[in-house]
Amino acid sequence: MRAEQPFQVVIVGGGSAGWLTACVLAARHPGLAITLVESPDIPTIGVGEGTWPTMRETLAGIGISEAEFLVACDASFKQGSRFDGWRTGEAGDSYLHPFTLPPPGDMAALLHAWSATGSGFAEAMTAQAAACAQHLAPRQRGMPDYAGALNYAYHFDAGKFARLLTRHATQALGVAHIAANVTATTAAANGDVATLVLADGRALTADLFIDCTGQAARLINGHCQVEWIDRSDVSFNDRALAVQVPVLPGSPVASQTIGTAHHAGWLWDIALPTRRGIGCVYASRFMRDDEADDVLRAHVAAQVPGADVTALAPRKLSFATGHRARFWQGNVVAVGLSAGFIEPLEASAIVLIELSARALADALPASRDAMAVHAARFNEMFRTRWDRIVNFLKLHYVLSRRTEPYWLAQRDPATIPQRLADDLVLWREHPPSARDFPLHDEMFPAASQAYVLYGMGHGLPLPPPAAAITAAAARLAEVQDRARRMAAGLPENRTYLAAIAAQAA
Repeated sequence: MRAEQPFQVVIVGGGSAGWLTACVLAARHPGLAITLVESPDIPTIGVGEGTWPTMRETLAGIGISEAEFLVACDASFKQGSRFDGWRTGEAGDSYLHPFTLPPPGDMAALLHAWSATGSGFAEAMTAQAAACAQHLAPRQRGMPDYAGALNYAYHFDAGKFARLLTRHATQALGVAHIAANVTATTAAANGDVATLVLADGRALTADLFIDCTGQAARLINGHCQVEWIDRSDVSFNDRALAVQVPVLPGSPVASQTIGTAHHAGWLWDIALPTRRGIGCVYASRFMRDDEADDVLRAHVAAQVPGADVTALAPRKLSFATGHRARFWQGNVVAVGLSAGFIEPLEASAIVLIELSARALADALPASRDAMAVHAARFNEMFRTRWDRIVNFLKLHYVLSRRTEPYWLAQRDPATIPQRLADDLVLWREHPPSARDFPLHDEMFPAASQAYVLYGMGHGLPLPPPAAAITAAAARLAEVQDRARRMAAGLPENRTYLAAIAAQAA
């Protein structure tokens, strides 16, 4: 940092992106001058959010206790994602992408040992599948914060999460908060943002501006004019209808996000202690809005006991699918929706916020001098991450055997990125491995690829020697023993969360 003047950061926009970035930077750099400017007129977009296990480390790092987070955000545990109807759409078509890894060892041997069990892939590979099936929490109350018997993330109320982060950032971490609309920017000679002009006439200066203004992208697009890369040729979904549905007292709290395929997209179902957030994701060129509304209401009627579907008032969300060509331009960094968006299938939006904030905190510029180098490396890293996300989400579609026009279009070779097409060729012979996904902090590592690949019915690779398969079968038997012990030792989600809430009352 420059001795004559502290390095100054201004974050434009609140919500999960703005406040999470502010907290991560302030916790890692206590002397940093951070100001967050937030419009008082724009509500948080979130409609019930899912996260990745990285959130536990993030919350611990910024100094929020787990119990405080769970109670303040009406949160629940997420241990993975379940996909119903994606393979054929027939009864019993379901697979799980859990967060706990398969047992160590030769994956090809494990696969061939699994093929003799008659069970689902996740059910054979991890005790987490049994915990999810029985609505069990991944931890016991006596465990330290953020520790678990199984790997886990969270579901939470996004509006409440933003409010918790606001309080923590301003009261515990020293972040300055200005509630005001930004009306204009002024440019420096080199194209940087020189000042933000607020509606009351104030002008804010900073060394680094972070754009968390969502789809408006006030700085990265409005000021910097960074072009948009359209990825809708790969990912077709561009609409969603979302509702929040109260649940009956004492009803089970699901341990996973449930994604249910329909003829032109899919539905999410996220369970919180007091409600379920349910949404219908679809592609407008394959489904009209009124058809999506019918699909959503039918799903709620079938899945939520006691729900009054006539009282539902779905919120319509429209989104462009893609990302910026560059995420850091000059002295502006885009984080969150301003950087890009793709369908919310595997909770990629919030983990990208976390990874962006961590990358900034790890290598925060000390001055403007080296900022171009920081920007180049940040852009290279996050372009790779976006490509990884696009490929992984597409993997959920390309092995489907559904025959509706939407699903046939998803399998059109012209819509499959070349890297994914190449991976699918390799995986006929060898299962996904760390060689395929060597990135530091890989969002969707080889295990994630395998859970989707074999959950969707991909063929097995070449078999290893018989002795290796016999040894792998013994490891799978140990998984089943652990699943039985877990069932006896872990509380149900509802019981765990109710006890935490009662203690906080």
